[in-house]
Amino acid sequence: MIQLRRLAADTVALWLVLAALIAFFSWRTPHFLTPATFSTLASQIPDAVALAVGMTLVLIAGGIDLSVGSVLALSSAALGVALTQWKLPLPIGSLVGLLIGCACGAVNGLVTIRWRLPAFIVTLAMMEAARGATYLATDSRTLYLGRSVQGLAEAKLQGVPLPFLLALALVGGAQFVLARMAFGRCLVAIGTNAEAARLSGLPVARVRLTVFALSGACAALAGLMQTSRLASVDPNMGAGAELAALAAAVIGGTSLSGGRGSVVSTFLGVLIIAVLGAGLAQIGAQEPTKRLVTAAVIVAAAVADHYRQRKGACR
Repeated sequence: MIQLRRLAADTVALWLVLAALIAFFSWRTPHFLTPATFSTLASQIPDAVALAVGMTLVLIAGGIDLSVGSVLALSSAALGVALTQWKLPLPIGSLVGLLIGCACGAVNGLVTIRWRLPAFIVTLAMMEAARGATYLATDSRTLYLGRSVQGLAEAKLQGVPLPFLLALALVGGAQFVLARMAFGRCLVAIGTNAEAARLSGLPVARVRLTVFALSGACAALAGLMQTSRLASVDPNMGAGAELAALAAAVIGGTSLSGGRGSVVSTFLGVLIIAVLGAGLAQIGAQEPTKRLVTAAVIVAAAVADHYRQRKGACR
């Protein structure tokens, strides 16, 4: 109950930060608070949301996944090859990409569990391996897919982009699993104390394998969304995306030491980063300035999480 109240308070604080950012940028430039700005944000953030959801689940379980950006690229490359070389229809090609992403995540989980290696090292290796496989699959060239994949990005429901609605559905489903299902409670227990969870009879290895596979699947879904928006596969796509996913989770209050987090709060973290980036661009901030401001926000969120943990330990 105490943890639920703390998460609710964190969510309210994030909403206030988001509202303050919107108010500030609306004051600084008349072009910010317009339908065009929010339509652009709704079109651009679904892939970031998918990556951040998978990252949040892994972090809650006490792990980390640094490979999601490269897995996004490899899954997109698999989709591109399936469409351009194998001449498969879009639904089958999309399934191939999703299976590739899920398989990469499962390999991360298997190696981590089988040899008890730190997830940091294993996923760092997968980051390099998946990026190398992407270069091989695409011959280090951009694959232009044309109109065949743009239907998803252009589809709208009541004026809202379909990928954004899919991202909202993913957030809602993941939060339901985390808060209401046994699997979610297992994630929290394992992230809090894996040995105690094992002694309590929880299937620690199976849950960890599943959560890494889910992270890979989320990365593949993000790749599908990004490929649809760009109508092409760039072998460098997703570079640095793992850092953005981590940043969104940290801003959302997910603990880097495991056992604590909320998918909804991570979604708000994605929104805060997106609004911050769009607002700084509209007021004329240069790219170095945007990076410095974003870094300061991430550090502030990490410091706030540190004090939250200390406060919780003292109670």
